[in-house]
Amino acid sequence: MRTKFLLASFFLAMIVFSSLTLWAADNITALNLKEGLWEITTTHSMSGTPAMPAVPPDALAKMPPEQRARVEAAMKGGPSTDVRKECITKEKLEKHSAFSNNRGDCTRTVVNSTGSKLEVKIHCEEKQTSTDGTLVLETVGSDRVKGTMQAVTNANGHTMNMNFTFSSKYLGPACGDVK
Repeated sequence: MRTKFLLASFFLAMIVFSSLTLWAADNITALNLKEGLWEITTTHSMSGTPAMPAVPPDALAKMPPEQRARVEAAMKGGPSTDVRKECITKEKLEKHSAFSNNRGDCTRTVVNSTGSKLEVKIHCEEKQTSTDGTLVLETVGSDRVKGTMQAVTNANGHTMNMNFTFSSKYLGPACGDVK
C-alpha cells in the first residue's frame, strides 16, 4: 500500500510538473523567449510520503545511471534533480506549451501573465488523488527562465508536499533531433 501511494504520488507529481505550462486560456501573454534548444534543470523534493522500501542491489545495478540516482535519492528521502532538453518553437510559445513534455488532465488558472512572468494555479484529479499547486515562471532575459512550484497532493488519506525549482537556459537555435 505504501509503495502504491508513493508511486502514484510520484507519477502524479511528474504529470503536474511536466504539464505546468499548458492551460486553457486565450488571452495569455506568451513569455518572451528565444526559439531553439533549451536545457531544463529541475530539482524537486517531497515530504509526507511513506517510507520507500529498499530496492535490492541487483535491481539497482540493472538501472541506467540517471534512473538509479533518482531511485537512490527517493529511498533516502532527499531532493532529486533531473536535466532534460526541449526544442522551444514559436508554436509552443503561442500555445503556451513550452517546457511541457506531457499534458496531464489538470485545470490551470492563470493568475498573472506578462512577457516576463507567469503565475498559474493548478488543480489535478486522478482516481482518489488530488493535487493543488502554484507555479511561478520568470524570464531572466530571453535566454533564461527560472521557476518554482509548490503543490500539495492528497491520496488515500495521506498528504504530501512537493516543491520544485527549475532553471532553463537557451543552448542555440538548432534543435537537432530534440523535440
